[in-house]
Amino acid sequence: MTTPAGEGAVPIHRAGEHALLVETGGLAASHRLDALLRAERPPGVTEIVPGPATVLVVAPGADPVGLRARLSALAAAATARQEAGTAAAAPLVRVPVTFDGADLADVAALTGLGPQEVIARFCGSEFVAGWLGFAPGFAYLTGLDPALRVPRLDTPRTCVPAGAVAVAGPYAAVYPAASPGGWRLLGHTTLRVWDTGADPPALLRPGTRVRFEAAVP
Repeated sequence: MTTPAGEGAVPIHRAGEHALLVETGGLAASHRLDALLRAERPPGVTEIVPGPATVLVVAPGADPVGLRARLSALAAAATARQEAGTAAAAPLVRVPVTFDGADLADVAALTGLGPQEVIARFCGSEFVAGWLGFAPGFAYLTGLDPALRVPRLDTPRTCVPAGAVAVAGPYAAVYPAASPGGWRLLGHTTLRVWDTGADPPALLRPGTRVRFEAAVP
């Protein structure tokens, strides 16, 4: 079931028994709606999951009619905030990196750049955490310099260590925990991006700005 679409209305779909999916149309809009939902969480909402062009809102037992109306209002507020240019500045996280990754030389070869130029371009970009996926706390970071876009490994590694800093396609990431992975490793950081004892446990929440910096030896 989809909310009737009036002029400028944001489509809202039923997603399973306990969730609604809001079509935002873009990543920036997803981030604005996510921020508003967390600041003004509707009754019954237990989970908010922003994506590249959607926001999933999980609310077991919530009044579906009231929740749809609230989501429509917040989506309209997010749009108005964009048009007025009043969006709050997102927090900035600086990530120190030791550039000793197993794939640094290969990334340099694939891009036609020297290893130091790869590092300079990587540190010269400001990233934004787009959404979380693949594993808890794994943030897909948008904003990678186009010159550094390389394919994933043909054969993924069976174990990538926690803290590995990697690139694949148009994204960068910090592995939050040891796991299999096929992204190309540039280095590692000692900064914890996933801590179950923290609130929230994910350091790189959607919308967070990220800067990588070469660690001081």
